[in-house]
Amino acid sequence: MNDTQITLGFGHFLVQTDAVSRTLLVLLAAMSVLSWALIAIKGLGALLRGRRSEQFLRFFWNARSLDEVGAEIATHGARDPFSHLTAHAMHAQAHHARYGAAKLSEAGTAQDFVTRTIKKVLDEETTRMENGLSTLATIGATAPFVGLFGTVWGVYHALVAIGMSGAGTLDKVAGPVGEALIMTGIGLAVAIPAVVAYNAATRGNRVHGARLDAFAFELLTFLTTGTSLKASAAPGAPAAPLSPLRAVSHGSAA
Repeated sequence: MNDTQITLGFGHFLVQTDAVSRTLLVLLAAMSVLSWALIAIKGLGALLRGRRSEQFLRFFWNARSLDEVGAEIATHGARDPFSHLTAHAMHAQAHHARYGAAKLSEAGTAQDFVTRTIKKVLDEETTRMENGLSTLATIGATAPFVGLFGTVWGVYHALVAIGMSGAGTLDKVAGPVGEALIMTGIGLAVAIPAVVAYNAATRGNRVHGARLDAFAFELLTFLTTGTSLKASAAPGAPAAPLSPLRAVSHGSAA
């Protein structure tokens, strides 16, 4: 029995397995590497996005005018979704004020044009935040089945070999079948981190998207009426005057 315990195991499984099982192992390894790479990239990206967004929002709400905000974006660039949205919205209003509805894409009033621009930027940011999530979801959904297929394949060959040898004792059956279950364990080990990361990223994107939508509504109010919702919420508080918008060229604004 000691010899059996020494012989059987993951090393013995790799030695005696066939081409199909090795291919499945390589596939699971590739899925694991891709999954952890996406987890690291999405996690680091979310951390940087959150910090930069907080910095910009703090500056935005403490700014004296939209011109000051535009100068800040022109100096340091749009490095987060909120500054990116602000730069495009301000550029759209300045462009419409200077050139009017010169093209079909600019048809309508300035508010219509700014609204369409904000909607487009929101869609772009949503798409950017969701990049890679479908891959994580696919890995989380398919890795257990890839491992299960490897287990079924290994059990089948183990039982065929045992049947041909004529030795049907428990020690002859349990060892090969137990080795075949390694593939199911590997599949679960690949899938669980991917599923957890997908759910966490989806929730984070949903919360961030809700904040971006609320900010977009406030920004549109600033640009179209010159009145802040935060200022108007206080009874009798006069609206803070805004400096006239100038057409500012932003490298990040299309």
